[in-house]
Amino acid sequence: MKKYLALCLSLFILLCFSSCSIDQTNAGMIATNQEETMPPRTENPSETAQPPEIEMESTNILIAYFSCTGTTKTIAEYAAGILGADLYEITPETPYTQEDLDYNNSSSRANQEQSNSSARPAISGSAANIEDYDTIFLGYPIWHGQAPRIVSTFLESYDFSGKTIVPFCTSHSSDIGSSDTSLHGLCPESTTWLPGERFAAGSSKDTINNWIGGLQLQKESAQEGGAFNFKTKTVLLNSGYEMPVVGLGTYSLSDEECFNSVSALLEAGGRLIDTAYMYHNEESVGRAVRESGVPREEVFVTTKLYPSQFANAQEAIDEALGKLDVEYIDLMLLHHPGDNDVEAYKAMEQAVAHGKIRSIGLSNWYVEELEEFLPKITIMPAVVQNEIHPYYQENDIIPYIQEKGIVVEGWYPFGGRGHTAEMLGDEVISGIAQVHGKTSAQVILRWNLQKGVVVIPGSSNPDHIRENQDIFGFELTEEEMERINALDRNEKHDWY
Repeated sequence: MKKYLALCLSLFILLCFSSCSIDQTNAGMIATNQEETMPPRTENPSETAQPPEIEMESTNILIAYFSCTGTTKTIAEYAAGILGADLYEITPETPYTQEDLDYNNSSSRANQEQSNSSARPAISGSAANIEDYDTIFLGYPIWHGQAPRIVSTFLESYDFSGKTIVPFCTSHSSDIGSSDTSLHGLCPESTTWLPGERFAAGSSKDTINNWIGGLQLQKESAQEGGAFNFKTKTVLLNSGYEMPVVGLGTYSLSDEECFNSVSALLEAGGRLIDTAYMYHNEESVGRAVRESGVPREEVFVTTKLYPSQFANAQEAIDEALGKLDVEYIDLMLLHHPGDNDVEAYKAMEQAVAHGKIRSIGLSNWYVEELEEFLPKITIMPAVVQNEIHPYYQENDIIPYIQEKGIVVEGWYPFGGRGHTAEMLGDEVISGIAQVHGKTSAQVILRWNLQKGVVVIPGSSNPDHIRENQDIFGFELTEEEMERINALDRNEKHDWY
């Protein structure tokens, strides 16, 4: 009996070892990047929350995938079941053998292909009616830190103009890295790429459901944003979310002063709040929102990552979520250009996919910076926030940004410290205010709105906060707009 039990145990161990060896050989283009089971990653509480209800009736979705060991296939099948999508397996015309996938043999077929960027392994068969699909999920294992070359064959075999591609990969320990972005050049410029996601073997269907729910697919498909709705006092962002067009900037407001100011805004019906890591008041903003009694979904909270945080952006995003403690961040911006800004932006893209952030954008980016930055990222910024006031109008920059479907937001609408009194006392502005029975501040804010610029005036005075919200009951004439436009001095009041 003991011999029988020992024999069974030996056979069990041998089978487990053989199964693991086969899986490692087939997936193992890099020992640390193999498709194999590993403990689930620790998730942020916001990731484990139930995802939004997925309604994709109007969108045709295809899940296309390449898989050697079945790991990527499992993820693809989960996704297809969740979305009610069609499945297409990218099958090599010449199947890969274990010898072909031998990582230790530099002459093996797969190693040779990965070493040759122009390699295009032939595919058996084709995807039918690819033109009928709006969104394509593209799955693959990680080989040498990249997608297998057969994925390039697939992308070059069809026209993906105007389509949305959602990449995902499977690997043992490495992240998706540049494996998704390196594929962008294989498709037309009109192809929309969402941020890629990596899954380990053994990832549950719930994990895939949470990921898909966080993608907000219908909203991510490059909506045309930027039109102000003066009835609802909001603007539709290209992310699909509505943002109030006037709010409160909290720069220089600290602790109780910030708490009281945000509370006054919410009591006055304002719903847009702008804060930042460098303002050191995210906790006060969050507390005011939580204690206001206003439903969370009605409040729009913006915060920013400072360049000193760019190198560890994922941790900085979680830090902001913890300080604010308002479930999610409506809009996160990079505070101004700096080292690792592209990497920090990609971390925000990942946070969008995980449901931590709804919209992302930039602060203090101008034409030259945008031209260099935008080709390196995946999600088009929803907002660009810059210094804008009558003495510094950015008349060449605002149209450039708006033509890309990006909303422009202006800080320092009254010119900033040391300049406010002069601007509010400007004879042109005060004269127009007198005609309308309004204050100079209200005229300046209304001028911004009619230029399509969202405004976030800062104040700790409850009366001024209420006054700044009351800018929808009048309209500046074309002549009045032109008179204020003529005040431009190209006079920037801060270094950003």
